[in-house]
Amino acid sequence: MSGGVDSSVAAALLKKQGYDVFGVFFHFWGEEIKGSVRDNICCSLESQEDARKVAQKLDMKFYTINVSAEFKKNIVEDFISEYKDGHTPNPCVRCNKYIKFGEALEKVKKLGADYLATGHYCQIKEKSGKFYLLKGNDKDKDQTYFLHQLTQNQLSHVMFPVGKFKKKKVRKIAAKFDLPTAGKRESQEVCFIPDGDIESFLRRHISMEDGEIKNIETTEVVGTHNGLQQYTIGQRKGLGLQGGPWFVAKIDAKQNILWVADKLELIFLDNLELKNVNWIPEEVKLPINVRCSIRYTKNKAKAVVFREDGKIKVKFSQPQKSITPGQSAVFWQGKKCLGGGVIV
Repeated sequence: MSGGVDSSVAAALLKKQGYDVFGVFFHFWGEEIKGSVRDNICCSLESQEDARKVAQKLDMKFYTINVSAEFKKNIVEDFISEYKDGHTPNPCVRCNKYIKFGEALEKVKKLGADYLATGHYCQIKEKSGKFYLLKGNDKDKDQTYFLHQLTQNQLSHVMFPVGKFKKKKVRKIAAKFDLPTAGKRESQEVCFIPDGDIESFLRRHISMEDGEIKNIETTEVVGTHNGLQQYTIGQRKGLGLQGGPWFVAKIDAKQNILWVADKLELIFLDNLELKNVNWIPEEVKLPINVRCSIRYTKNKAKAVVFREDGKIKVKFSQPQKSITPGQSAVFWQGKKCLGGGVIV
């Protein structure tokens, strides 16, 4: 239970269906600045109290569990390391794999739970002993992108009670149960950077160096930067360059060069390479036609996933804007999420 409306309704629905339900609130890592620890958005004192109130309303036991050390190691340290390498990571994908459905799942099993239920907008279907991850029925809220790294073992112990509903319906259900979180707003920020200022966070953890900005077409030096880690592929604002418009086309961490383009078409590519690929139901025979998304968006492009020189690659039918190393490319066939991997 995060203290949000979705996990609150998930708990209420399971109670109504007759399950023996208890609530668990997980404490993630919070950054210490000048002797004070900033609340992680997902586990602030306010969120904890909201979750506790819902548990009391539903007459459930309520536990709090600290996974801050695991979160710092697997999420925060990786986040910083990826930015050092000039990548733009997706911490939510790793959190779901290693923390929410990794450490957290194992801890609730020790408390006697058979399943870990969450408020994610997606669905699970079992067929012939295999578990399939399906899109949620709310197209605007579908979260299969963030869960594409889950394994068969994890999915066999997970439930997503709100996946068949749309968000508006979930809020109505919350109001019907008179849950105190019925009208609570959502946060879209990186949870361990509550003010949303990623650049300032990175400057506290990374020693940034000045370097050159070069035109990727002509290799001409067109300016200077004061730290690569504040940029991402496709970025247009904040470059401080004359003329343009300019777009970030490539980040070269080894040479400390920011490559830019003054033509939009130069940041479009029709192919990418992946690492850490996870196939959800089973490893598929390649090549395979899929719908592929390179970031959390409703846009899913036609593509072919294939193997070449021992590496898994993706070829799009139409060039895609701002393919970004560190982000995830995820595959679907219809409502079924097949899996995905990290763009290199």
